[in-house]
Amino acid sequence: MAEEKQETTASEQEEGTQNTQESRTAKNTVAVEEVGPCKKKVSVEIPEETIKEMADEQYRELRREAVLPGFRKGRAPRRLLEKRFGKETKDSVKLKLLAEASEAAMKSQKLDVLTDPEIDYEHIELPETGPMKFSFEIEVRPEFELPALEGISVTKPKVEVTEGQIDREIEQLQRWSGVWTPREDGVVQADDQVVADVRLRVDLTDEEKARQTAIAEGKPQEPGTTPLPEAETKLDNSEVFVRPNGFVGPIPVEKLDELLVGAKAGEKKTTTVEVPQTFFREEYQGRKVEVEIDIKDIKFLKLAEVDEHFLQRFNVETVDELRDRIRENLQARVENQVRTEMSDQIYRHLLDSTKFDLPTDIVARQAGNILQRQYINLLSRGLSRQQVDEQMEQLRAGSEEQAKEQLRTFFIMDKVAEKLEIEVTEEEINGHIAQVAIQRGQRPEKLKEQMERDGSLSQFRLDVRQSKCISKLLESATISERASDEKPEKAEKPKKSKKKTAASSDEGKTEAQSQ
Repeated sequence: MAEEKQETTASEQEEGTQNTQESRTAKNTVAVEEVGPCKKKVSVEIPEETIKEMADEQYRELRREAVLPGFRKGRAPRRLLEKRFGKETKDSVKLKLLAEASEAAMKSQKLDVLTDPEIDYEHIELPETGPMKFSFEIEVRPEFELPALEGISVTKPKVEVTEGQIDREIEQLQRWSGVWTPREDGVVQADDQVVADVRLRVDLTDEEKARQTAIAEGKPQEPGTTPLPEAETKLDNSEVFVRPNGFVGPIPVEKLDELLVGAKAGEKKTTTVEVPQTFFREEYQGRKVEVEIDIKDIKFLKLAEVDEHFLQRFNVETVDELRDRIRENLQARVENQVRTEMSDQIYRHLLDSTKFDLPTDIVARQAGNILQRQYINLLSRGLSRQQVDEQMEQLRAGSEEQAKEQLRTFFIMDKVAEKLEIEVTEEEINGHIAQVAIQRGQRPEKLKEQMERDGSLSQFRLDVRQSKCISKLLESATISERASDEKPEKAEKPKKSKKKTAASSDEGKTEAQSQ
Protein backbone atom coordinates (compact mmCIF):
# COMPACT_ATOMS: atom_id res chain seq x y z
CA MET A 1 0.00 0.00 0.00
CA ALA A 2 1.08 3.59 -0.72
CA GLU A 3 0.50 4.59 2.90
CA GLU A 4 3.17 2.15 4.05
CA LYS A 5 5.87 4.34 2.49
CA GLN A 6 5.14 6.99 5.13
CA GLU A 7 6.54 4.88 7.95
CA THR A 8 9.70 6.04 9.70
CA THR A 9 12.71 3.85 10.41
CA ALA A 10 13.22 2.30 13.81
CA SER A 11 16.17 4.60 14.49
CA GLU A 12 14.08 7.66 13.64
CA GLN A 13 11.32 6.47 15.98
CA GLU A 14 13.78 5.91 18.82
CA GLU A 15 15.32 9.33 18.30
CA GLY A 16 11.91 10.96 18.42
CA THR A 17 11.03 9.51 21.81
CA GLN A 18 14.20 10.91 23.41
CA ASN A 19 13.30 14.55 22.83
CA THR A 20 13.15 16.61 26.04
CA GLN A 21 12.61 20.27 26.80
CA GLU A 22 16.39 20.85 26.66
CA SER A 23 16.60 19.43 23.12
CA ARG A 24 13.53 21.12 21.66
CA THR A 25 14.02 23.14 18.48
CA ALA A 26 12.33 26.20 20.01
CA LYS A 27 12.48 27.30 23.62
CA ASN A 28 9.54 28.27 25.82
CA THR A 29 8.99 31.84 26.95
CA VAL A 30 8.75 32.14 30.74
CA ALA A 31 7.74 35.14 32.87
CA VAL A 32 7.59 35.23 36.70
CA GLU A 33 5.83 37.77 38.90
CA GLU A 34 5.14 38.18 42.62
CA VAL A 35 1.52 37.60 43.61
CA GLY A 36 1.85 37.47 47.41
CA PRO A 37 4.20 36.58 50.25
CA CYS A 38 6.42 33.76 48.99
CA LYS A 39 4.07 33.17 46.07
CA LYS A 40 4.95 33.43 42.37
CA LYS A 41 2.87 33.40 39.23
CA VAL A 42 4.66 31.66 36.39
CA SER A 43 3.44 32.33 32.84
CA VAL A 44 4.62 30.01 30.08
CA GLU A 45 4.28 30.15 26.30
CA ILE A 46 5.03 26.94 24.40
CA PRO A 47 5.93 27.55 20.69
CA GLU A 48 3.98 25.88 17.91
CA GLU A 49 7.13 24.00 16.86
CA THR A 50 7.34 22.31 20.27
CA ILE A 51 3.67 21.31 20.12
CA LYS A 52 4.25 19.75 16.70
CA GLU A 53 7.35 17.88 17.94
CA MET A 54 5.45 16.45 20.88
CA ALA A 55 2.53 15.42 18.66
CA ASP A 56 4.96 13.70 16.26
CA GLU A 57 6.51 11.82 19.18
CA GLN A 58 3.11 10.67 20.43
CA TYR A 59 2.05 9.40 17.00
CA ARG A 60 5.36 7.60 16.49
CA GLU A 61 4.87 5.79 19.80
CA LEU A 62 1.23 5.08 18.98
CA ARG A 63 2.12 3.78 15.53
CA ARG A 64 4.50 1.17 16.96
CA GLU A 65 1.74 -0.33 19.12
CA ALA A 66 -1.54 0.34 17.28
CA VAL A 67 -3.21 -2.39 15.22
CA LEU A 68 -5.75 -1.20 12.62
CA PRO A 69 -7.74 -3.39 10.23
CA GLY A 70 -5.84 -3.89 6.97
CA PHE A 71 -2.43 -2.91 8.39
CA ARG A 72 0.25 -4.88 10.16
CA LYS A 73 1.40 -3.70 13.58
CA GLY A 74 3.58 -0.60 13.14
CA ARG A 75 2.38 0.05 9.58
CA ALA A 76 -0.78 2.13 10.11
CA PRO A 77 -0.62 5.59 8.43
CA ARG A 78 -0.77 8.69 10.60
CA ARG A 79 -3.94 10.08 9.04
CA LEU A 80 -5.85 6.98 10.15
CA LEU A 81 -4.26 7.15 13.61
CA GLU A 82 -5.34 10.80 13.89
CA LYS A 83 -8.87 9.84 12.91
CA ARG A 84 -9.06 6.91 15.33
CA PHE A 85 -7.05 8.26 18.30
CA GLY A 86 -7.02 12.02 17.71
CA LYS A 87 -8.81 13.14 20.90
CA GLU A 88 -6.88 10.82 23.23
CA THR A 89 -3.57 11.75 21.62
CA LYS A 90 -4.35 15.47 21.83
CA ASP A 91 -5.13 15.17 25.56
CA SER A 92 -1.93 13.21 26.11
CA VAL A 93 0.11 15.81 24.21
CA LYS A 94 -1.42 18.60 26.29
CA LEU A 95 -0.73 16.90 29.63
CA LYS A 96 2.85 16.00 28.72
CA LEU A 97 3.57 19.51 27.45
CA LEU A 98 2.17 21.10 30.61
CA ALA A 99 4.15 18.78 32.88
CA GLU A 100 7.36 19.20 30.90
CA ALA A 101 7.03 22.97 30.48
CA SER A 102 6.09 23.70 34.13
CA GLU A 103 9.00 21.64 35.45
CA ALA A 104 11.42 23.29 33.02
CA ALA A 105 10.11 26.76 33.93
CA MET A 106 10.69 26.24 37.67
CA LYS A 107 14.14 24.83 36.97
CA SER A 108 15.19 27.62 34.59
CA GLN A 109 13.98 30.33 37.00
CA LYS A 110 15.66 28.56 39.94
CA LEU A 111 12.49 28.61 42.01
CA ASP A 112 12.88 26.88 45.39
CA VAL A 113 9.33 25.57 45.52
CA LEU A 114 7.43 24.30 48.56
CA THR A 115 4.36 22.91 46.83
CA ASP A 116 3.40 21.41 43.49
CA PRO A 117 2.24 23.90 40.86
CA GLU A 118 -1.48 24.56 40.73
CA ILE A 119 -2.32 24.00 37.05
CA ASP A 120 -5.93 24.03 35.84
CA TYR A 121 -5.52 21.28 33.25
CA GLU A 122 -9.19 21.13 32.31
CA HIS A 123 -9.43 24.76 31.19
CA ILE A 124 -6.22 24.91 29.17
CA GLU A 125 -6.73 24.33 25.45
CA LEU A 126 -4.21 22.86 23.02
CA PRO A 127 -4.49 25.19 20.00
CA GLU A 128 -4.75 23.89 16.45
CA THR A 129 -2.20 26.49 15.38
CA GLY A 130 0.05 28.93 17.20
CA PRO A 131 1.59 28.73 20.71
CA MET A 132 -0.06 27.33 23.83
CA LYS A 133 -0.16 29.70 26.80
CA PHE A 134 -0.81 28.85 30.44
CA SER A 135 0.10 30.04 33.90
CA PHE A 136 0.25 28.62 37.42
CA GLU A 137 0.96 29.79 40.94
CA ILE A 138 3.58 28.28 43.18
CA GLU A 139 4.64 28.75 46.82
CA VAL A 140 8.37 29.25 47.25
CA ARG A 141 10.73 29.34 50.18
CA PRO A 142 11.13 32.77 51.76
CA GLU A 143 14.22 34.69 50.79
CA PHE A 144 16.21 36.25 53.62
CA GLU A 145 19.74 36.80 54.91
CA LEU A 146 20.94 35.15 58.05
CA PRO A 147 22.64 37.25 60.75
CA ALA A 148 26.27 36.56 61.59
CA LEU A 149 26.45 33.04 62.98
CA GLU A 150 29.73 33.43 64.83
CA GLY A 151 30.10 35.19 68.15
CA ILE A 152 26.42 35.08 69.17
CA SER A 153 26.19 36.45 72.70
CA VAL A 154 25.04 33.79 75.16
CA THR A 155 24.94 33.83 78.95
CA LYS A 156 25.67 30.59 80.76
CA PRO A 157 24.04 30.12 84.17
CA LYS A 158 26.50 29.02 86.81
CA VAL A 159 24.78 26.17 88.61
CA GLU A 160 26.37 23.87 91.17
CA VAL A 161 25.09 20.68 92.75
CA THR A 162 24.74 21.22 96.51
CA GLU A 163 24.73 18.80 99.41
CA GLY A 164 21.19 19.91 100.17
CA GLN A 165 20.05 18.76 96.73
CA ILE A 166 21.68 15.38 97.31
CA ASP A 167 19.94 15.10 100.69
CA ARG A 168 16.57 15.79 99.06
CA GLU A 169 17.23 13.15 96.39
CA ILE A 170 18.05 10.55 99.03
CA GLU A 171 14.89 11.48 100.93
CA GLN A 172 12.89 10.98 97.74
CA LEU A 173 14.45 7.53 97.31
CA GLN A 174 13.48 6.78 100.91
CA ARG A 175 9.89 7.82 100.17
CA TRP A 176 9.74 5.58 97.08
CA SER A 177 10.95 2.67 99.22
CA GLY A 178 8.80 3.61 102.23
CA VAL A 179 5.91 1.68 103.76
CA TRP A 180 2.45 2.97 104.73
CA THR A 181 2.24 2.44 108.50
CA PRO A 182 -0.74 2.90 110.89
CA ARG A 183 -0.59 6.05 113.03
CA GLU A 184 -0.48 5.16 116.68
CA ASP A 185 -2.22 8.35 117.85
CA GLY A 186 -4.94 7.92 115.20
CA VAL A 187 -4.98 11.60 114.18
CA VAL A 188 -4.81 12.61 110.50
CA GLN A 189 -1.83 14.71 109.44
CA ALA A 190 -0.87 16.26 106.11
CA ASP A 191 0.31 13.76 103.46
CA ASP A 192 -1.25 10.83 105.34
CA GLN A 193 -3.26 8.07 103.71
CA VAL A 194 -6.81 7.67 104.98
CA VAL A 195 -8.72 4.44 104.43
CA ALA A 196 -12.42 5.30 104.43
CA ASP A 197 -15.89 4.34 103.31
CA VAL A 198 -16.93 7.04 100.85
CA ARG A 199 -20.41 8.19 99.80
CA LEU A 200 -20.88 10.40 96.72
CA ARG A 201 -24.27 12.03 96.20
CA VAL A 202 -24.72 13.81 92.87
CA ASP A 203 -27.21 16.67 92.50
CA LEU A 204 -29.41 15.61 89.56
CA THR A 205 -32.24 17.52 87.92
CA ASP A 206 -35.74 16.03 87.82
CA GLU A 207 -35.27 15.17 84.16
CA GLU A 208 -31.98 13.44 84.91
CA LYS A 209 -33.58 11.53 87.78
CA ALA A 210 -36.21 10.28 85.33
CA ARG A 211 -33.45 9.20 82.97
CA GLN A 212 -31.69 7.48 85.86
CA THR A 213 -34.86 5.55 86.63
CA ALA A 214 -35.27 4.59 82.97
CA ILE A 215 -31.70 3.32 82.87
CA ALA A 216 -32.28 1.26 86.03
CA GLU A 217 -35.37 -0.26 84.35
CA GLY A 218 -33.27 -1.23 81.35
CA LYS A 219 -34.87 1.16 78.87
CA PRO A 220 -32.64 2.03 75.87
CA GLN A 221 -31.02 5.46 75.71
CA GLU A 222 -30.69 7.61 72.58
CA PRO A 223 -27.28 7.36 70.86
CA GLY A 224 -24.85 10.10 71.87
CA THR A 225 -26.66 10.84 75.15
CA THR A 226 -24.33 12.20 77.84
CA PRO A 227 -23.75 9.49 80.47
CA LEU A 228 -25.12 10.13 83.94
CA PRO A 229 -23.39 9.32 87.21
CA GLU A 230 -25.14 7.27 89.84
CA ALA A 231 -27.27 9.43 92.11
CA GLU A 232 -25.42 7.88 95.04
CA THR A 233 -22.20 5.89 94.91
CA LYS A 234 -20.65 3.95 97.79
CA LEU A 235 -16.91 3.17 97.78
CA ASP A 236 -15.78 0.95 100.65
CA ASN A 237 -12.19 0.94 101.91
CA SER A 238 -11.22 3.71 99.50
CA GLU A 239 -7.72 5.17 99.84
CA VAL A 240 -7.71 8.97 100.19
CA PHE A 241 -4.43 10.88 100.23
CA VAL A 242 -4.43 14.00 102.41
CA ARG A 243 -3.18 16.69 100.05
CA PRO A 244 -4.16 20.31 99.26
CA ASN A 245 -5.80 19.16 96.02
CA GLY A 246 -6.70 15.49 96.14
CA PHE A 247 -9.29 13.00 94.95
CA VAL A 248 -12.02 11.25 96.87
CA GLY A 249 -12.92 8.41 94.54
CA PRO A 250 -13.29 10.06 91.11
CA ILE A 251 -14.13 13.51 92.54
CA PRO A 252 -11.47 16.26 92.81
CA VAL A 253 -11.59 18.05 96.17
CA GLU A 254 -9.80 21.35 96.76
CA LYS A 255 -8.28 21.94 100.22
CA LEU A 256 -8.78 18.30 101.09
CA ASP A 257 -6.01 18.58 103.67
CA GLU A 258 -7.90 21.32 105.54
CA LEU A 259 -10.97 19.06 105.65
CA LEU A 260 -9.18 16.00 107.03
CA VAL A 261 -6.17 17.14 109.09
CA GLY A 262 -6.92 16.64 112.80
CA ALA A 263 -9.70 14.11 112.23
CA LYS A 264 -9.65 10.72 113.97
CA ALA A 265 -10.64 7.21 113.03
CA GLY A 266 -14.42 6.75 113.35
CA GLU A 267 -15.20 10.37 112.42
CA LYS A 268 -17.13 11.43 109.33
CA LYS A 269 -16.20 14.45 107.24
CA THR A 270 -18.56 15.94 104.67
CA THR A 271 -18.09 18.58 102.00
CA THR A 272 -19.82 19.72 98.82
CA VAL A 273 -17.80 20.00 95.64
CA GLU A 274 -18.64 21.92 92.46
CA VAL A 275 -16.86 19.90 89.78
CA PRO A 276 -15.24 22.12 87.09
CA GLN A 277 -16.75 22.24 83.63
CA THR A 278 -13.38 21.18 82.24
CA PHE A 279 -13.21 17.97 84.31
CA PHE A 280 -12.14 15.00 82.19
CA ARG A 281 -15.12 12.80 83.21
CA GLU A 282 -18.08 14.20 81.32
CA GLU A 283 -20.78 12.79 83.64
CA TYR A 284 -19.48 14.94 86.54
CA GLN A 285 -18.75 18.16 84.65
CA GLY A 286 -20.26 21.23 86.32
CA ARG A 287 -22.17 19.21 88.90
CA LYS A 288 -22.53 19.57 92.66
CA VAL A 289 -21.42 16.47 94.50
CA GLU A 290 -21.80 15.85 98.24
CA VAL A 291 -18.76 13.93 99.48
CA GLU A 292 -18.92 11.98 102.75
CA ILE A 293 -15.76 10.40 104.15
CA ASP A 294 -16.15 7.84 106.98
CA ILE A 295 -12.60 7.44 108.32
CA LYS A 296 -11.66 3.87 109.25
CA ASP A 297 -7.87 3.87 109.33
CA ILE A 298 -5.02 6.39 109.16
CA LYS A 299 -1.54 5.67 107.83
CA PHE A 300 1.64 7.66 107.37
CA LEU A 301 4.49 6.96 104.98
CA LYS A 302 7.39 5.59 107.00
CA LEU A 303 10.55 6.39 105.11
CA ALA A 304 12.88 3.50 104.37
CA GLU A 305 15.98 3.31 106.54
CA VAL A 306 19.26 4.02 104.75
CA ASP A 307 20.70 0.63 105.63
CA GLU A 308 22.46 -2.19 103.82
CA HIS A 309 19.22 -3.48 102.27
CA PHE A 310 18.35 0.04 101.04
CA LEU A 311 21.82 0.52 99.50
CA GLN A 312 21.65 -2.84 97.73
CA ARG A 313 18.54 -1.67 95.85
CA PHE A 314 20.70 0.90 94.10
CA ASN A 315 23.72 -1.37 93.63
CA VAL A 316 25.99 0.55 95.99
CA GLU A 317 27.76 -0.51 99.19
CA THR A 318 28.11 2.75 101.13
CA VAL A 319 26.22 5.97 101.64
CA ASP A 320 29.17 7.92 100.20
CA GLU A 321 29.00 5.83 97.04
CA LEU A 322 25.25 6.54 96.78
CA ARG A 323 25.85 10.26 97.24
CA ASP A 324 28.54 10.23 94.54
CA ARG A 325 26.18 8.51 92.11
CA ILE A 326 23.38 10.98 92.87
CA ARG A 327 25.85 13.87 92.46
CA GLU A 328 26.81 12.56 88.99
CA ASN A 329 23.16 12.22 87.97
CA LEU A 330 22.31 15.71 89.25
CA GLN A 331 25.35 17.15 87.48
CA ALA A 332 24.25 15.58 84.19
CA ARG A 333 20.75 16.94 84.73
CA VAL A 334 22.08 20.42 85.48
CA GLU A 335 24.33 20.40 82.42
CA ASN A 336 21.38 19.42 80.26
CA GLN A 337 19.29 22.26 81.72
CA VAL A 338 22.14 24.73 81.13
CA ARG A 339 22.52 23.60 77.53
CA THR A 340 18.77 23.89 76.97
CA GLU A 341 18.76 27.46 78.29
CA MET A 342 21.75 28.42 76.14
CA SER A 343 20.11 26.82 73.09
CA ASP A 344 16.96 28.85 73.81
CA GLN A 345 19.04 32.02 73.63
CA ILE A 346 20.46 30.98 70.23
CA TYR A 347 16.95 30.38 68.88
CA ARG A 348 15.72 33.72 70.18
CA HIS A 349 18.68 35.60 68.70
CA LEU A 350 18.14 34.06 65.27
CA LEU A 351 14.40 34.76 65.31
CA ASP A 352 14.80 38.34 66.53
CA SER A 353 17.53 39.03 63.95
CA THR A 354 15.80 37.51 60.93
CA LYS A 355 12.69 39.02 59.37
CA PHE A 356 10.85 37.66 56.34
CA ASP A 357 7.36 36.99 55.02
CA LEU A 358 5.86 33.54 55.21
CA PRO A 359 3.75 31.67 52.64
CA THR A 360 0.19 32.61 53.57
CA ASP A 361 -1.39 29.33 52.54
CA ILE A 362 1.18 27.24 54.40
CA VAL A 363 0.72 29.34 57.55
CA ALA A 364 -3.03 28.75 57.32
CA ARG A 365 -2.57 25.01 56.87
CA GLN A 366 -0.09 24.82 59.75
CA ALA A 367 -2.44 26.80 62.01
CA GLY A 368 -5.19 24.38 61.02
CA ASN A 369 -3.00 21.43 61.98
CA ILE A 370 -2.29 23.01 65.38
CA LEU A 371 -5.98 23.67 66.01
CA GLN A 372 -6.86 20.11 65.04
CA ARG A 373 -4.39 18.72 67.56
CA GLN A 374 -5.72 21.05 70.26
CA TYR A 375 -9.30 20.09 69.39
CA ILE A 376 -8.54 16.37 69.76
CA ASN A 377 -6.71 17.05 73.03
CA LEU A 378 -9.71 18.90 74.47
CA LEU A 379 -12.10 16.13 73.43
CA SER A 380 -9.82 13.52 75.01
CA ARG A 381 -10.09 15.41 78.32
CA GLY A 382 -13.82 14.71 78.38
CA LEU A 383 -15.15 18.15 77.42
CA SER A 384 -18.44 18.36 75.54
CA ARG A 385 -18.59 19.66 71.98
CA GLN A 386 -20.01 22.97 73.19
CA GLN A 387 -17.25 23.43 75.77
CA VAL A 388 -14.61 22.51 73.19
CA ASP A 389 -16.02 25.00 70.69
CA GLU A 390 -15.96 27.76 73.32
CA GLN A 391 -12.30 27.11 74.12
CA MET A 392 -11.37 26.75 70.45
CA GLU A 393 -12.47 30.33 69.84
CA GLN A 394 -9.86 31.46 72.37
CA LEU A 395 -7.18 29.19 70.88
CA ARG A 396 -7.81 30.13 67.25
CA ALA A 397 -6.05 33.51 67.36
CA GLY A 398 -3.00 32.07 69.06
CA SER A 399 -2.70 29.19 66.60
CA GLU A 400 -1.67 31.51 63.76
CA GLU A 401 1.14 33.06 65.81
CA GLN A 402 2.20 29.60 66.91
CA ALA A 403 2.25 28.41 63.30
CA LYS A 404 4.35 31.39 62.25
CA GLU A 405 6.89 30.69 65.00
CA GLN A 406 7.18 27.06 63.95
CA LEU A 407 7.59 27.91 60.28
CA ARG A 408 10.07 30.72 60.85
CA THR A 409 12.19 28.47 63.06
CA PHE A 410 12.13 25.72 60.43
CA PHE A 411 13.18 27.98 57.55
CA ILE A 412 15.92 29.66 59.60
CA MET A 413 17.41 26.42 60.90
CA ASP A 414 17.20 24.87 57.44
CA LYS A 415 19.25 27.74 56.04
CA VAL A 416 21.69 27.58 58.97
CA ALA A 417 22.29 23.90 58.24
CA GLU A 418 22.88 24.71 54.57
CA LYS A 419 25.32 27.52 55.36
CA LEU A 420 27.24 25.47 57.93
CA GLU A 421 27.14 22.44 55.61
CA ILE A 422 25.69 20.27 58.33
CA GLU A 423 24.35 16.89 57.30
CA VAL A 424 23.19 13.91 59.30
CA THR A 425 24.60 10.47 58.51
CA GLU A 426 22.66 7.23 58.74
CA GLU A 427 24.99 6.13 61.56
CA GLU A 428 24.06 9.24 63.57
CA ILE A 429 20.35 8.64 63.04
CA ASN A 430 20.71 5.01 64.14
CA GLY A 431 22.65 6.12 67.21
CA HIS A 432 19.98 8.59 68.29
CA ILE A 433 17.23 6.04 67.64
CA ALA A 434 19.13 3.55 69.80
CA GLN A 435 19.21 6.08 72.66
CA VAL A 436 15.45 6.62 72.45
CA ALA A 437 14.86 2.87 72.17
CA ILE A 438 16.86 2.23 75.36
CA GLN A 439 14.78 4.81 77.22
CA ARG A 440 11.59 3.13 76.01
CA GLY A 441 12.82 -0.42 76.53
CA GLN A 442 12.44 -1.21 72.82
CA ARG A 443 14.69 -2.76 70.23
CA PRO A 444 16.23 -0.02 68.01
CA GLU A 445 15.36 -1.77 64.75
CA LYS A 446 11.72 -2.14 65.82
CA LEU A 447 11.49 1.52 66.79
CA LYS A 448 12.99 2.57 63.45
CA GLU A 449 10.47 0.42 61.57
CA GLN A 450 7.65 2.02 63.57
CA MET A 451 8.95 5.52 62.75
CA GLU A 452 9.19 4.66 59.06
CA ARG A 453 5.58 3.42 59.10
CA ASP A 454 4.11 6.43 60.89
CA GLY A 455 6.18 8.96 58.92
CA SER A 456 8.06 10.37 61.92
CA LEU A 457 11.54 9.31 60.78
CA SER A 458 11.98 12.31 58.47
CA GLN A 459 11.01 14.66 61.32
CA PHE A 460 13.42 12.85 63.62
CA ARG A 461 16.20 13.38 61.06
CA LEU A 462 15.41 17.11 60.94
CA ASP A 463 15.51 17.32 64.75
CA VAL A 464 18.92 15.66 64.86
CA ARG A 465 20.25 18.04 62.21
CA GLN A 466 18.83 21.02 64.10
CA SER A 467 20.55 19.84 67.28
CA LYS A 468 23.85 19.63 65.41
CA CYS A 469 23.34 23.19 64.16
CA ILE A 470 22.83 24.49 67.69
CA SER A 471 25.94 22.64 68.89
CA LYS A 472 27.98 24.24 66.09
CA LEU A 473 26.67 27.72 66.90
CA LEU A 474 27.45 27.27 70.59
CA GLU A 475 31.03 26.34 69.72
CA SER A 476 31.62 29.79 68.24
CA ALA A 477 29.32 31.74 70.59
CA THR A 478 30.59 34.45 72.96
CA ILE A 479 29.67 32.95 76.32
CA SER A 480 29.61 34.83 79.62
CA GLU A 481 28.72 33.29 82.96
CA ARG A 482 26.02 34.56 85.29
CA ALA A 483 24.60 33.53 88.62
CA SER A 484 21.87 30.91 88.39
CA ASP A 485 19.23 33.25 89.86
CA GLU A 486 19.80 35.95 87.22
CA LYS A 487 17.68 35.92 84.09
CA PRO A 488 19.18 36.38 80.60
CA GLU A 489 17.84 39.34 78.67
CA LYS A 490 16.46 37.21 75.86
CA ALA A 491 16.11 33.72 77.23
CA GLU A 492 12.49 33.13 76.24
CA LYS A 493 12.10 30.82 73.29
CA PRO A 494 9.19 31.05 70.86
CA LYS A 495 6.33 28.68 71.32
CA LYS A 496 6.85 25.30 69.74
CA SER A 497 10.32 26.11 68.44
CA LYS A 498 11.73 23.96 71.17
CA LYS A 499 12.55 20.77 69.42
CA LYS A 500 10.67 17.63 70.21
CA THR A 501 11.83 14.38 68.73
CA ALA A 502 9.44 12.68 66.39
CA ALA A 503 10.01 9.47 68.28
CA SER A 504 8.05 10.99 71.12
CA SER A 505 5.75 13.40 69.32
CA ASP A 506 5.10 14.95 65.93
CA GLU A 507 3.28 17.91 67.25
CA GLY A 508 5.98 20.33 66.16
CA LYS A 509 6.05 19.12 62.57
CA THR A 510 5.53 22.03 60.20
CA GLU A 511 3.64 22.17 56.94
CA ALA A 512 6.91 23.06 55.19
CA GLN A 513 8.64 19.98 56.60
CA SER A 514 5.98 17.74 55.13
CA GLN A 515 6.58 19.03 51.60
